Amino acid sequence: MRAMWLEIRDELVGILREPTALFFSVLMPVGFFTFFVAMFGEAWENAGTAMIVPFGTFGVLAVVLMNPGIGMADAHQRGWLRVKRVSGIPLWMTIAAKVIASIPYAVAVLAAITASAVFVGDMRFDAGEVAVVFAVLVLGVLPFAFFSVAIGSRVGANAAAAILNAILMPSAIVSGLWFPYEMLPEAIARIGSVLPTYHLARLAMAPVDGGAWLGHLLVLAATAAVGAMVATMAYRSARL
Repeated sequence: MRAMWLEIRDELVGILREPTALFFSVLMPVGFFTFFVAMFGEAWENAGTAMIVPFGTFGVLAVVLMNPGIGMADAHQRGWLRVKRVSGIPLWMTIAAKVIASIPYAVAVLAAITASAVFVGDMRFDAGEVAVVFAVLVLGVLPFAFFSVAIGSRVGANAAAAILNAILMPSAIVSGLWFPYEMLPEAIARIGSVLPTYHLARLAMAPVDGGAWLGHLLVLAATAAVGAMVATMAYRSARL
């Protein structure tokens, strides 16, 4: 347990030492949401918790996709992964620490987005719904961290940031995280409906609108299983 805690602590500190990653993964989603609230707050005032879901989904995705992968890529470049292997730290502990370390930052993004909605847009929320949405998003987003770790195991820090951004931005758009899903062209909406990002947003919306949730949960569970396998294979085959 002590070794696990030290691994998580190192990952938390490492994220703070990467201001570029912190900016794109934390400040950018919050700033993006604040801009939309300031511009269209009156139209969204009665939307309440429903408006937190799509932007909150984008926020936690930005954190969990960017930080573990960039951190892994940086450790790869510096030779720190070689040290970890020699030290005998279990593979599962290294990957789990990177995944777990992203949770506090995901919660911080959600809290900042909610605060922005209250103070800038004067929106009102149901505290119970918000708590449930937070829990769903924080837990539901963890499978994406495995793919982030896999990419970071294979490329450098700059390449990892570029690749992860190239995955995040299009996925957010076609999954209806920036614009209402119903407004998307049919062809794009059809692509978005098969992406795990779409299913994460719909799972988080289920406590708000009472929609179906089991199918979305199964998709995310399958995503977690595949992601864990891919991350393990990428880490073991990485050239250190």
